[in-house]
Amino acid sequence: MERGMEQAMKKKVSLSWLLAFYGEMLTENQREMSRLHWEEDLTLTEIAQQFSISRQSVHDTITRTEKQLEGLEGKLGLLRRFQAVEEGLKACDKELAMVVPANETGEHLDAARRWIKALLDQEEQ
Repeated sequence: MERGMEQAMKKKVSLSWLLAFYGEMLTENQREMSRLHWEEDLTLTEIAQQFSISRQSVHDTITRTEKQLEGLEGKLGLLRRFQAVEEGLKACDKELAMVVPANETGEHLDAARRWIKALLDQEEQ
């Protein structure tokens, strides 16, 4: 049971990331219904009540949105590339932390660390 819940949570997180990257390519209703379901954890019934539509309509919209987002990621790969860059920056930061600066390299190492930190901080916003 816990494994199923963990997989469901990972899927919601993944879909929330896709929504963050591709949300502007969706209709306002798709964006909001998906956000409420994946990020706010509202049930289909609760969303249906907010939009004054049937639960089935919400289900259909969210299912269609999920397929659309996965299709966009499959074609464009923005999330995949973003995650690869983030992983690379973290690896670079870790490697730089292991370098002992020589007389003239300390300044450059500090600058490189600041750049990496700024890029990682920017990604979190």
